[in-house]
Amino acid sequence: MADLAPAARPVLAFAPLGTPETPLRLVALPEGRVIHALATVRGLDLTDRLAVIAGDAPFAVRAYAPGQWFLVEDTPLAPGDLARLAEQVTGQLALSDQSHGRVRLSIEGPAARHLLAKGTGVNLGESAFPVGHSAPTLYGHVGIHLTRTAPERYELLVLRSFAVDLWEQLAKGGAEFLGTGSAAH
Repeated sequence: MADLAPAARPVLAFAPLGTPETPLRLVALPEGRVIHALATVRGLDLTDRLAVIAGDAPFAVRAYAPGQWFLVEDTPLAPGDLARLAEQVTGQLALSDQSHGRVRLSIEGPAARHLLAKGTGVNLGESAFPVGHSAPTLYGHVGIHLTRTAPERYELLVLRSFAVDLWEQLAKGGAEFLGTGSAAH
């Protein structure tokens, strides 16, 4: 019997939409690691502890809810990585690998906030949603986790099964800024 190995295929194998010259750029980010961290004791702020294990990437620790965070990085987990990370936070946090269940997208450019405002109720103003801020929300009917990573750049974390739908909603909503006129991929 032949050995069958699953083929790793990105859910969003689409080319980026827009260019650095257009007011909007939509990019499927590398499917690296997404770890859901849950505090085992209520009321503890473990953001600093998480920063130690999350690595050097900016905004690697993203608040999700009270006592919950996402640890995000471009590099995938290697065998044994999750166990090693869990050893560092034993008794404080429970870690769950969400890497294969979530997809990250980037929206950037001067029109990024305008596009997001078309589909979400989050106040994206500078003082209400500064760089580094995260929030769970909806874009249209799709649940996302939104993080502002630069003044004109946002990352969206979405469940894998909704990724294509979200991509199409963003492409259609941003067509006027992308110069595409349609939701092409």
